[in-house]
Amino acid sequence: MFDDITLFVRIVENRSLSAAGQSLSLPAATVSRRLQKLEDKLGCQLIHRSARKFSLTAEGKVYYQAYADLVQQFEATSRNLSADVHQLNGKLTVLAPTNASVGILQPMWSEFIQLYPEIQLNLFLSNQTKDIHQGQVDMALRIGPQEDSQLFQQKLGIVSTILVASPEYLADHGEPDDLDALQEHRILLVNTVPLWKLHYCPEGSVNKSRWEEMRPRATTVIDDIALAKHLARDGLGIVLLPVSEIEQELEEGTLVRVLPEWQGAQREIFAVWPTGRLLSARAKCLRDFMQDFIAKNTVLQGAIPSWI
Repeated sequence: MFDDITLFVRIVENRSLSAAGQSLSLPAATVSRRLQKLEDKLGCQLIHRSARKFSLTAEGKVYYQAYADLVQQFEATSRNLSADVHQLNGKLTVLAPTNASVGILQPMWSEFIQLYPEIQLNLFLSNQTKDIHQGQVDMALRIGPQEDSQLFQQKLGIVSTILVASPEYLADHGEPDDLDALQEHRILLVNTVPLWKLHYCPEGSVNKSRWEEMRPRATTVIDDIALAKHLARDGLGIVLLPVSEIEQELEEGTLVRVLPEWQGAQREIFAVWPTGRLLSARAKCLRDFMQDFIAKNTVLQGAIPSWI
């Protein structure tokens, strides 16, 4: 019905059925038929049919005054939405985890800003999961699948987690030879992962692969992965961390792997955005850019570098 109302408004603005049809690329017969259908639905005549003079009925004037502003507002909103969906400029608001963004993903943000200078990237970093529905958030980078049914999500990558400690700590306390031996060690626990799910995957022995769960007796509990890494590097205990957060320390040898035949649960990386909002060209551009960047980084695809 709204299309017929829009047509009626166009007829009045053009003061002619035929002129309205030409502006909308509609045959005159179609314009007349749709106007008649609208009048039948409303139960009144809107326009006096006359070849010599165009005029509205009293009811037509009332309906035009009521509908004209609505049609204009609808068309203006449609134009704005269309422009927003297609233009690669303007504001783009994104949520992302702090540690990854200032670490392994920092080059990604720099490269995106350089490639798309017309996009105003508003990047909000937090290690807490902020509500994407509050404010005008276009997209978020999340660790782990989201349970919110009002979010679209696209998997971009995956990161392995491993047990590590400093060489100095292991020299002073010895290296554990199995999971049970961990109970005799100082454990640094990131509080977001109180339960360690560990996968036994000895090289060349796929049939011996198995999962174990344990709640380690922590000597220190931390709510930040970066601080946990620094404490482990300072020789204060064994910790389970994502490879993406400790790649440099492992390469430098300030952290070394503990129980190398065991791995922690993998951390999946997702791009997420609200279901009730059109994804703009800017957001699509960032999503595709992130996917390409993450796909090219083997650590962000679950790999553990061979030199570890």
